Amino acid sequence: MEKRRLGRTGYSTSVVTFGSFALLEAAEKEAEAFIEMVVERGINHFDVSPMYGRAEEHIGAWIKRNGKTFYLGCKTHERTKEKAWESINTSLEKLNVDTFDLFQFHGVDDMKTLDLLFGRDGAIHAVLKAMDQGMIKHTGITGHVPSTQNEAFSRFDFDTVMFPLNRIHAANITDWNDYRPLLETAKKKDAGVFAIKAIAKGNWDNPAPPHQYNTWYEPFDTRSDIEKSLWYALNQDITSAVSSGDMTLLPKIIDAAEEFRPLSEKEENDILRASEPYEPLRGPQMP
Repeated sequence: MEKRRLGRTGYSTSVVTFGSFALLEAAEKEAEAFIEMVVERGINHFDVSPMYGRAEEHIGAWIKRNGKTFYLGCKTHERTKEKAWESINTSLEKLNVDTFDLFQFHGVDDMKTLDLLFGRDGAIHAVLKAMDQGMIKHTGITGHVPSTQNEAFSRFDFDTVMFPLNRIHAANITDWNDYRPLLETAKKKDAGVFAIKAIAKGNWDNPAPPHQYNTWYEPFDTRSDIEKSLWYALNQDITSAVSSGDMTLLPKIIDAAEEFRPLSEKEENDILRASEPYEPLRGPQMP
């Protein structure tokens, strides 16, 4: 699988990052086998959050048995210094590591939240303390509103950013999903870029679960559509696309990543034209 430089971190990241939301409800043996498959297929970057059920425990158990052989990015949804400090230490313990390669503020989607993070008692101070103590190597921010993450870069030099980027959004730009200015900022700042929702088709017709897949959005699920979606995302100025939250889709995503080649301008435009009839995702969603 192709690897790309993760901005100024210098790390060489696989073009697919393992989104461990897929382990949300996994049993121990199922999670162990799935992580083995992910590593064997060449993914060398794991993304995890305390919000992802038992994902931290499953990954931590694998690390305890095998050692940490991948770049580990964790997150916190806490906004205050005290709670974020607790979150950092709890996640380190569950994951059986002493240091995070990357630690990100999770789901920062509005200016009020951004102000809380950077306030006098904001979570930024816990992260800076952890960095001073060698518990965190690099910092990042994630969210579903690119303009908010763009503003965040005016307040702090984050090493990475994570936000929705897919062919449906690209063909149907709205006020909230326009990621283009953020891509420019990340390039200027030499920040690593993670695309989420790369294979999103749109919102489910019925928003209430259960759904066919363990994703809050309806994903493309055929090999051809996943290939078009992932290839479009990887043809943009990004480092890596985070895999979907459904285990059954990941092998198809990996297959598409292994076969990726740069698209011509005509091929990219053809994909965009085919994407125009779809409706983009409707506003920020978690996780």
